[in-house]
Parts: sequence; structure tokens; C-alpha cells
Amino acid sequence: MKKDSQIPFFITLLLFTAAMCCSCLQSHDERMRNLLKQGKDTHADMSLRQVLDRDTLIALTDYNSTNYFIYRGEPMGYQYEMLREFARHLDVNLKLLITNDMHEAFNLLNDGKADVIAMGLTITGSRLDMVDFTVPQIQTRQVLVQRKPDNWRKMRTWDEIEEKLVRNPLELAGRTVYVQKGTVFAERLSILAHEIGDTIHIVEDALRETEQLITAVAAGEIDFTVSDEHIARVNEKYYPNIDVSTPVSFPQNVAWAVKKGNDSLRLEINKWTRAYNSSLASRHIYNKYFRNPRSVNITQSEFHSIGGGKISQYDDIIREVSADHGFDWRLVASLIYQESRFHPEVTSWVGAFGLMQLMPATAEAYGVDSTSSVEEQIRAGMRYIRAIDRQLPPEIDQPGERIRFIMAAYNVGIAHIFDARRLAEKYGKDPNVWTNNVDYFILKKSDPVYYHDSVVKYGYARGEETYQFVTEIFDRYEHYKRVIQD
Repeated sequence: MKKDSQIPFFITLLLFTAAMCCSCLQSHDERMRNLLKQGKDTHADMSLRQVLDRDTLIALTDYNSTNYFIYRGEPMGYQYEMLREFARHLDVNLKLLITNDMHEAFNLLNDGKADVIAMGLTITGSRLDMVDFTVPQIQTRQVLVQRKPDNWRKMRTWDEIEEKLVRNPLELAGRTVYVQKGTVFAERLSILAHEIGDTIHIVEDALRETEQLITAVAAGEIDFTVSDEHIARVNEKYYPNIDVSTPVSFPQNVAWAVKKGNDSLRLEINKWTRAYNSSLASRHIYNKYFRNPRSVNITQSEFHSIGGGKISQYDDIIREVSADHGFDWRLVASLIYQESRFHPEVTSWVGAFGLMQLMPATAEAYGVDSTSSVEEQIRAGMRYIRAIDRQLPPEIDQPGERIRFIMAAYNVGIAHIFDARRLAEKYGKDPNVWTNNVDYFILKKSDPVYYHDSVVKYGYARGEETYQFVTEIFDRYEHYKRVIQD
């Protein structure tokens, strides 16, 4: 009786201790946030301040059908969209580093070459020794991915199929399971082998990531792999002949990771994540990538960067015409996406038409109209781009900057670009560099103080539109370069 009465007391003591620890952690988190707001970073942790001063969040993610990909010319993905929202929260730019190598990701983070890993990492004890995790975004568990019997569609009952599948971990004894190298799956299988007192042959594949291994199971190349359940369920829609219903772990938290000691950045992510997780936007994005019934069609589309590797149905024409003029076709594709979303029938409110959105007078000068073919429209647009290039002074000699001037002039007209260059020169900026120089003054072309300046000859312009036009084209171009072959 006395012994039994001690049990509730012991549990109460544990709960009290845990609550006190949580309270201490919460107080520390709150204190760090307040100190950062006051500009007094503690423990020499400048991680959030570095992101803000740099004006860019550098994030690591992986390239697959859920986290990051290109579909119909637009960058998409669960981790990508969350990173984009967090960058907007910080009011900074987002720079992505793409790797499917987990070891490389941790090395890049700990070498200070990235601020955060956003790859759907499960939180484990071994990983906690390497990095600090944010609060969880979702929960998942590890599941065995296996193939249904070859004749499963002809079987009369589900029980007949079940008999052929591994449902008890004991049945993995002596079997070979492939997993992506660097993931937590090998560690979990080793623990499972110890628990069942037998051998599981674990092959850590350094060449294929988890989704590729799932494809290999579906194709009959290997018998088993392991995946996080939310990823496995998505792939089950693509491959109806696989089964993903056998768990090999308990539920685990999935979070982002930062370098150890980068508390100010981690705390800001935590604050944002807590608010984001309770929002409709969070549920919408999760459902979009993990519960969307159209995801099968999207992933298998020829315009999916993984399923088909195309940006648009006009890739071949864009590639050919761009090569004729010495341009990277992916940059031209990004311009066309910006102008028309690859819809040749589009006409703007000011009369610009077609894929390249040429104004009627410009189109007439280059011999095209709304009835011209797609190829004729693209060739006319490229000739116009070359004409802009010829009008720019040779002093703009950095190729990356010169092409930004060209894109800006394509949007607003070269006269306004010359105005912005004159303003830059007058106010001590470099008139031959777009980034952080002339781009600042194209923004000022909508401010009366500047468009009435004596050096300005062409008056008012919607500079914000041109600034965003150039920024978005080159942001998208960077996405295309990462995942679309030249």
C-alpha cells in the first residue's frame, strides 16, 4: 500500500520538474527575443542579425516532388513555400542551396555557408549532437515501402494481398533494405535489427535519394526501402503497386535545423512557425503537396522538372532562338513566363500581346502582329532585346549587370533607364551597375522629388514595377538553372 502510494508522487515530481524546465526554456527564449529587439545580442550570437544585415536568408533544401521543384515554369514545393513565407516575414531575400546529400547539408550549415536546413528532417538524438532544431512543423513516422504481389489486382480479397506483405518487423530478418545514405533510416533499421535479435541487411545508397528508391521498389529493382510516411503516401499515389502501411518507428517530429548556438535565428523561426502552424495558409500548403488528388497528374506532367524536365511547351523554340542570339534560353524562358505565363493569346490592357508582350508599335517594327506564330513572336522579341543591347553604352561591361539593364529597358523603355543612370551618377552611385545602384533610382522615378530633377528628361515611371520585373525574372532564372538542363 505504501509502495503504491509513492507512484503518483513520483509522477507528479517528474511532471513538476518538466514544467519547470519548460518554463526556464520559455523564459530564456523570451529573454533572447527581447534582447535582440533591443539590439543586444547575447553569447555573441549574431545569426539573425547577419541574415537581416545580409538582406538574404540562405536555406538548404532538397530537390524532389514535394520539397522543391519547377512546374509549368514556376518554382514550387512544400519546403520552398514555407521558406519563402519565412523570408517575407523577415523582409529579406531568399537564396536556395540545393543538395540531396544529407552529410553535405550538415557540413554546409556548420561551415556557415547556410543559415537553415529545410529538408523535412526528423529530430533524433544523433542529429541533436550536430545541430539545433526549431519547433516541429509536422509529425511523421518511418514506414517500410514494399511492392504488392505482381497479380495483386486479380486477387479477390485484401487478405490475400496482406498475406504476401511484411507486416511484422520480425519478417525483415535476413531481408535487404535500401535507404538513402545520410538519412536516419539506417540508424532506425539497425535498432530494429537489435530489437528483433536478427540481421537486417542495410544498403545505404549514395546515388539515389528516397523518392528514387521508392521508384526502384515500384519498378521491381529492389524489394524494400524506408521513407517518412507523409512522403511515402504521396508516392503511393504515383505507384499504386507499392504498400506503405507498415511502420518501423514511432511518431517523430519534423523540423528545420540551424547551426548549434544560433539561438536568435532559431527563436525567430520558432516564433514564426508557431503562428504559421495555426494559420489557414499552413493547412492549405500542407494539403496542396501531401493530400492533393491532382499531385499524380502534376508530377507525371512533362512540364514538371522531375517528371518531364520541361519548362513549357515552347522550350525547343526558345532554346533555338536564344542560341541564335547568344542568350541562355532559361533566362529567356523566365522573361516569357514573367510576361505571359507562356500563354500566346494574352493581350494586356495597354495592347501588348503574345508570349513576349510586345507593344503594337514595337511588334510592327519587327514585322509581327497578334496573328503571328509563336516562333515569329519569340524571334521578334529577341531582335528587340538585341536592339536594346546595342543602345546601351559599352561602359556597362559586366555581363550579369548588362543583361539586367536590358530586362529593365524591355519593361519600361530605355529612356527611363537612361534617366535612372543619370540620377545614379548625380547622387554618387555607379551608373554602370544595376544592382544596388541604378535599380535604386528606377524606384525613385515615381517620386516627384526625383522625376522633377533637372537630369531627368522623361519624367514619371512606375519604377516599382520595373524593379520587381527584373528581380523576379532573375530569381526565377536561378531556379531554372538549378534544376533544368542547359
